Amino acid sequence: MDPDISIMFQSPSSRGLSEDRVRVELSPRYNRRPLPQYEARIAESWSQRCQQNPWLFNGSKFRIHSASLEREESGEEEGGEGRQERGVLLRLRLGLTCYRDFMGTNWAPWAAVLQQRGLGELGDSQAYLAEPLGVGAMLLTADDSFVFLKRSERVGEAPGKIDIPGGHPEPKAVAVGIPEESIQLKDLSEELVVQELFFSVLAEIRDEVNLPLHSLHKPILLGIARNNTSAGRASAEFYIRCSLTSEEVKHFYWEGGPEAQESTNIVFIKREEVLRLEENALLWSEFCPSAKGAVKLYSLVQPV
Repeated sequence: MDPDISIMFQSPSSRGLSEDRVRVELSPRYNRRPLPQYEARIAESWSQRCQQNPWLFNGSKFRIHSASLEREESGEEEGGEGRQERGVLLRLRLGLTCYRDFMGTNWAPWAAVLQQRGLGELGDSQAYLAEPLGVGAMLLTADDSFVFLKRSERVGEAPGKIDIPGGHPEPKAVAVGIPEESIQLKDLSEELVVQELFFSVLAEIRDEVNLPLHSLHKPILLGIARNNTSAGRASAEFYIRCSLTSEEVKHFYWEGGPEAQESTNIVFIKREEVLRLEENALLWSEFCPSAKGAVKLYSLVQPV
């Protein structure tokens, strides 16, 4: 596998996982573990970045701790013997983190040291990292092409690389009316967090590709991929079908959406070519890790 990526979780079924198959468990146990001697460095690093880029702002994010499959059991079987299995569920264990802490841990020069200490001291290489959970979309058009975006040279991460539409689920979308800097886990509903996870990827497509939401089918979760170039930051990758053709998608894209400045071009690649992308070393090298992870998960799951 490409060293830029690793797979944290893969759907066990070619159907992927729909929203009703996902559960969230929120707890402060799943927050980043602070390391006193690094907290001042994190704060100073953020202060320096803000001086260099005044448009930067901190924001609350969901922190992924772990994910596991479990059997759903509900109701008594006829005769009262045992319980009836109803299928497989994915449980995501989430805490809270922020963009500042991401830049000061996963994206910091000392990230590898934090991973080594986490593994040695707590048995968890990610324990001292922010680990904000991202989302990404393998978006398939009506004429069987996947949608990719050429990232702007002005973005801070992977400038000029080929990416997928994506971003982050937002705690502020769940804790409506609460100032973002004041959001706590007790303010969040676990059911609404699941809804935000699945809706946020649609919102990113709407904002980055400028597609109307009614043209997008319900997201199917393929799995979770890690970006090893940012100390294993995780992103939930989805498969989403679109009712528009490539030409129609291109038309909407060039009209420009709210986040049009993040990319400079739109790229379409046929489904059968996507399944062989890793064999094309030159083209594969143009993809950023988030896109590589999504393509890899799609190739592994191949949803029907």
